[in-house]
Amino acid sequence: MPRFRAEFFDAAQWARTLKGSGARYVVLVSKHHDGFALWPSREADASFGRPWNSVVIGPKRDLVGEISAAVRDQGLEMGFYFSLYEWFNPLWLAGNKNAYIEKHMFPQFKDLVTHYSPSIIFSDGEWDLPSEEWRAPELLAWLYNDSPVAQKVVVNDRWGKESRHRHGGYYTTEYGAGLPGADHAWEENRGIGHSYGYNRNESLADYSTGQRLLLTLLDTVSRGGNLLLNIGPTADGRIPVVMEERLAYLGSWLEHNGEAVYGTRAFRDGAQWTEGRRQEVDTSTNYRAKYDVEKLTLNPDPGDARKEILFTRKGDTLFAIVPRYPLRELVVRDIQPSKGARVALLGSRHGDIAWRQRGKDLVIAVPVLADGELPFTGAYAFKIETAAGADRDKPPR
Repeated sequence: MPRFRAEFFDAAQWARTLKGSGARYVVLVSKHHDGFALWPSREADASFGRPWNSVVIGPKRDLVGEISAAVRDQGLEMGFYFSLYEWFNPLWLAGNKNAYIEKHMFPQFKDLVTHYSPSIIFSDGEWDLPSEEWRAPELLAWLYNDSPVAQKVVVNDRWGKESRHRHGGYYTTEYGAGLPGADHAWEENRGIGHSYGYNRNESLADYSTGQRLLLTLLDTVSRGGNLLLNIGPTADGRIPVVMEERLAYLGSWLEHNGEAVYGTRAFRDGAQWTEGRRQEVDTSTNYRAKYDVEKLTLNPDPGDARKEILFTRKGDTLFAIVPRYPLRELVVRDIQPSKGARVALLGSRHGDIAWRQRGKDLVIAVPVLADGELPFTGAYAFKIETAAGADRDKPPR
């Protein structure tokens, strides 16, 4: 712990960076499986029999409190990751799981919620016990009925070894394919690099490019999900510059195209495909399922189909997002807008774009763009108003 000092941690700078990325909510790891708490947790110190929180050792700061206040000042929702399980907790290691839950986990969780009022709880480390043994129904009953956040808090699906993708406010996957088609809110979680935490062994090749992260976001949203993108800070409290750059890239795109993402719903299966074999989506794997978004949208293997358009919708407005900018025209199959429909390229100064109906297909006359004309790169969103029936294609979840 003496090596974890966070001497350069600036909560306001973090919050500005996160706001600038286009994020709408933030989830801080308040306590991971090592049990070290980033707030003045008495339970952490009592269980370990030594200082084991960031206020009494290491940074000597209430990191949960500082980042929560700064994030809310930026108008974002604040949430916490909280591990039920702890690798090294003496009560757990002694096999006294009931005492661990009663004397440590329950009061610690209630302390975190009561003092910092999170909008989101991302529970984890649930896999050793079923939810009944964790007493998760009892804990969640307190959260939803008696806690200070009872009327607004949202929780995930990790409350017992049987609960993932079965119970919870939203379902979760990690470095995976998400849960397309699920009649339930879901969220894909992944790091900018290979690791969730900061890893000094990672090279530039281990970090996703800005475009890859953007396509991951857009593909996830097109299939009805949210993206929780992890940042691994350094021990001295900084967001690594390469991660800041990736966040700024996403923020630049969302600044000009955010209406194609925020508050939208899925349309059909989320995409228009080229001819060829479609890559199967593995939704049964919770962690690191095979799903290469760049092969799906940019560079498919020979004979494989490509997602040439990613769709989102909002009411009677349809957004057709293309990872590759079309040369002359964009054909959107099986779309028949009303006669007065308007088409525009988000972020462009070209105004309304000409379009025509060709049988069942909408054909958009794509404007010619000069190099650097658009203030963003990576994907291009066409807004189609009014695409009659877009709001009725799939019921909202």
